[in-house]
Amino acid sequence: MNGLKPHTFAANLKSKEESNTAYLTSVTKRILAARLLGTILLVLFISGCSMFKPGAAPKEEIFPQPEREFRGVWVATVANIDWPSEPGLATDQQKCEALAILDSLQKRNINAVIFQVRPQCDAFYDSKLEPWSYYLTGRQGVAPDPYYDPLEFWINEAHKRGMELHAWFNPYRAHHPKGGPVSPASIVKRKPDLVKKLENGYYWLDPARKGTQHHSFAVVMDVVRRYDIDGVHFDDYFYPYPSYNNGKDFPDEDSYHAYLQQGGKLSRGDWRRKAVNDFIRRVYRAIKQTKPWVKFGLSPFGIYRPHHPASVSGFDQYRTLYADARLWLNQGWVDYWAPQLYWPINRVRQSFPVLLGWWLRENKKQRHVWPGLFTSRVKDAAGVDENLNQIMIVRGFEPDAPGHIHFSAKAFLDTSAILSKALLTGPYRRPALIPPSPWLDDEPPQPPRVRTQLMADSVSIRWTHGDTSDVFRWVVYFRYGDRWNYQILNRSQMTFTLPYRLSADENKVSFVLTRVAVTAVDRTGNESARTILPVTIPQ
Repeated sequence: MNGLKPHTFAANLKSKEESNTAYLTSVTKRILAARLLGTILLVLFISGCSMFKPGAAPKEEIFPQPEREFRGVWVATVANIDWPSEPGLATDQQKCEALAILDSLQKRNINAVIFQVRPQCDAFYDSKLEPWSYYLTGRQGVAPDPYYDPLEFWINEAHKRGMELHAWFNPYRAHHPKGGPVSPASIVKRKPDLVKKLENGYYWLDPARKGTQHHSFAVVMDVVRRYDIDGVHFDDYFYPYPSYNNGKDFPDEDSYHAYLQQGGKLSRGDWRRKAVNDFIRRVYRAIKQTKPWVKFGLSPFGIYRPHHPASVSGFDQYRTLYADARLWLNQGWVDYWAPQLYWPINRVRQSFPVLLGWWLRENKKQRHVWPGLFTSRVKDAAGVDENLNQIMIVRGFEPDAPGHIHFSAKAFLDTSAILSKALLTGPYRRPALIPPSPWLDDEPPQPPRVRTQLMADSVSIRWTHGDTSDVFRWVVYFRYGDRWNYQILNRSQMTFTLPYRLSADENKVSFVLTRVAVTAVDRTGNESARTILPVTIPQ
């Protein structure tokens, strides 16, 4: 049976109230406790020892609002950055490492995983379009043995822990230098007309080729249709960074010449950008037509162009990666926007809040803006302070639907890491629901049907629902004395146990459980109406 033991529950309640409302501070403990107890006794006297008489109109309840924040973590598989720790591990070892990551994230109240499923035109899932990844089995095109589907495994285990799972694709990278030998199963061999070889060991799909666009589109939509993912995610790799080709231009002379021969008029830069723009728009629209609730997220390089805004300088993704990122956000071709703001707050030419503010002003369609944070490089107290301050800045800029994504999962695997502890005792002290996305779905699920059962010294709360497929999480609300609190539960948890009475300080002032309520929360963050029940404590 799910629930909290009385002494554990009391400790949790005390710490949460001290943090959030200054409840029972050292100066006012005795005064508040006496007032609260007096209020409870007065109400019991007036109502004849019953909090709620039949037919009496209850007072309007003021419920706490569960915290809302997108707390994402990138799990990178390219070059085995995060998972698996090396190519070719046995299936049981891979699963063990995956569960260790997910358990670590759950303990830190993370609620979304951005899992890289296509690092280099290969697959971390069972695909008929691309080969099994070298980073998974050590041999491209070879399935795990004993067989399992890693993406399906990650989805199921993330959902069990109340976390969304977003499938992260690299749309154009055909082969990475650390991706093992180019195998016969690779797209480099199977569709050489789509691939360009770069000088530093990379192979890259030509984004302007129709064959490239059709193939990458088919790969993304195959996953959308066949897997129960919560989102599709692209990062900052469009046309390759110049260093991948020793500073030389992308070798697409043949493609551009063919375009001009067919009457094309665009400059080479505009032609490249149009190819990427068309792909982004096509993917977004197809996802909405297929599974409207699946979010599409993009994480571009954090600077759009130098001097945007005026104080900013740095890399020009518009001119170099041919990513017209501002256009995609302006047009609303995304559901969440995660610019990689990997610079400190006080760096004048690349300031975190200055860049975040600029992107928010460009958010014409009011999508979510959840910036990327470079958490893996945090090594000391100063780095922890910077990371926490950035989280608080995002909350201040976006109070109604805040969020951010950490790069990467390895930052959360060291249980002794000072950052993890600081997050859990600070901004991540309580679990959070994902902010809703009303342009995707603004219809809340049905409320649950709730019943209670009186035990020896506790109340067991159980509930059912008419459509559990429309439920991702539950919220249980409970009132001790005149104070409400809540607990967020995962969708498989449909029971909860609460003690009748609570002693919240050393004076053993008893707080009596008087009411409970339960709500359902759907996949896009909509919360149902509350099903509220009184609790009558046996005398």
